[in-house]
Amino acid sequence: MPGVPPLRYAYLGPEGTFCEAALRTLPAADRAEHLSCVSVADALDAVRRGEAAGAVVPLENSIEGSVAETLDELAGGDLLQIVREVLVHVSFALMARPGTGLDDIATVTTMPHAEAQVRGWLRRELPGARFVAAPSTADGARAVAAGAADAAVAAPLAAERYRLDVLAADIADNPGAVTRFVLAARPGAQPAPTGADRTTVMAFIADDHPGALLELLTEFAVRGVNLTRIESRPTGVGLGRYYFSIDAEGHISQARVAEALAAIRRQCADVRFLGSYPRADGVAATERAGTSDLDFTDAHAWVERMRRGEV
Repeated sequence: MPGVPPLRYAYLGPEGTFCEAALRTLPAADRAEHLSCVSVADALDAVRRGEAAGAVVPLENSIEGSVAETLDELAGGDLLQIVREVLVHVSFALMARPGTGLDDIATVTTMPHAEAQVRGWLRRELPGARFVAAPSTADGARAVAAGAADAAVAAPLAAERYRLDVLAADIADNPGAVTRFVLAARPGAQPAPTGADRTTVMAFIADDHPGALLELLTEFAVRGVNLTRIESRPTGVGLGRYYFSIDAEGHISQARVAEALAAIRRQCADVRFLGSYPRADGVAATERAGTSDLDFTDAHAWVERMRRGEV
């Protein structure tokens, strides 16, 4: 429509990253502006400042695990909400400037998460090459094009973007690796439940005592809420102080999820709710007997009858 600014998505750039590939799968991505950012923090802050409607950032990889920068940036600063996730199958290539051979390579650059997924291949094929960390895979490719490194490990798309030759394709140590990206936006109404949803929270335990984590996990377990990911990250306020990043099956609109969240909110110093959103893999949660919304409604109704003295 005339006068209406186009939708804008921020992403971890530059052009040619897997993050850009994830962004291009989003609805209306082909009609939106794409804002390339130098870091995860920069992409998320663009949303906080209102410069972008959402930011696509990597959250975890099936081989290397979670992306610490993303977890920490979502755990602090103005609250953001995850509204969608995207799964991207990762295929790495070794690329260099035209005319470069394997024997010419003394330095290889890419982001640390990518290097961890091709470390065995590099050790076998380029044992004398030195690894140089880059902010992103495409940043590594761009550095090679500028002559700052001999070769890069990146998506094949980056070779096209930066006019590099692919010296070896599909070099990952574990073929079939998948990276999970999330679209983070400013807080608003939750996406409608689909029956195959995920809820993400950050839980800050009030005090360190024996069984503190067990108490937290029990609140989910007794309500039949399965956790798909949980890990600790340092809060940065002292040695031994951690928060827990948690992914749970289900949607906050479901009674069992809502009651579990309410329970951990009572126990924790803070709980940062990052949203309930559709799972990219479409896997529906298993509903144990006694944990459906109707079960919770009937149980609460029974308590109310007992309070009134009704038989």
